[in-house]
Amino acid sequence: MAFIERHNLHYVIAIAAGLLVALLGRFVFASSSFNDAGGLLMLCFLLLVPVALGAVTACFIPITAGFWWRTVWAPFITILIFLTAALLFHLEGMICVLMIFPLFILTGFLGAALYVGIADNKPNRDKTYTVAVFALLPFLLAPLESQLAAPNSLRRVENTVLIQAPASVVWQQIIRVPPIQAHDLGPSLVDKIGFPRPVEATLTHEGVGGVRHATFERGVEFIETVDVWEPQRRLSFSIVPNTATIPPTTFDEHVTVGGRFFDVLRGTYELVPAGPGRTRLVLYSQQRLSTRINPYAGLWTDYVMSEIQRRILEVIRRRCETDASKAVAAGYN
Repeated sequence: MAFIERHNLHYVIAIAAGLLVALLGRFVFASSSFNDAGGLLMLCFLLLVPVALGAVTACFIPITAGFWWRTVWAPFITILIFLTAALLFHLEGMICVLMIFPLFILTGFLGAALYVGIADNKPNRDKTYTVAVFALLPFLLAPLESQLAAPNSLRRVENTVLIQAPASVVWQQIIRVPPIQAHDLGPSLVDKIGFPRPVEATLTHEGVGGVRHATFERGVEFIETVDVWEPQRRLSFSIVPNTATIPPTTFDEHVTVGGRFFDVLRGTYELVPAGPGRTRLVLYSQQRLSTRINPYAGLWTDYVMSEIQRRILEVIRRRCETDASKAVAAGYN
């Protein structure tokens, strides 16, 4: 204990104070008072709470510790402890923690640097007022932000693969997708952060009006109604998540497909001739994103959708090329 008092007590107090600000923000913005305004996706939580954390942490770190300890390392350690605790106590899912980690690091540094720049050369009383303003600002501005509606953004994600098979073979592999095993897809970060793997896609009947049931692991199903049917050229469909089959524990509430923050609206396959016996297969989807940080959140949703589509296309490519090779071999016999 004496060792802590002599050398590390200021650091322990600083990190504890920063954690207190972060935890208070987490529970206040997750409460019913701010749920309709976006809750933990409000800018006051995502940007201003880590700014306050950084300022409070820097306030309690001695000036003798140096600029980098006060503005970078102490806020970083505090944020890391906060987000690790959020995971361990199931306050947030892995995808949400990964999404907000870069934002918290950047804005935590900004808050600490602003506090150091503003308060370091001021009397202690002014330093107290300054850090109090930083700490209270997220909560004071939250009621104002809650009056603003979150913007809607439509995003398109496109993936392409070149297949050594004719369009007739490729077409049969996209209208229905037979069961996919985990080893068919290979490893991916999207699995590790909790997104279920695709399993199969069935089709009630061919042609416009046919309904595809695209199933994923853990009970996730999407109902895809075909509205464009151009054999060996184009297949397009609307997408509606079957919320009756999706357990509430499958997705974090902030990334639930079909929820108020994110939805997948359409999917389209296009087959483009790429030379004798070759087809370029294009898969693109349209999503709705409704957050206050759409440009930043879109980087993550685009990556996840692109990775899901890329893996599906790779499975289709291998199956098509295997079918084409068998057809060629059969022709020689």
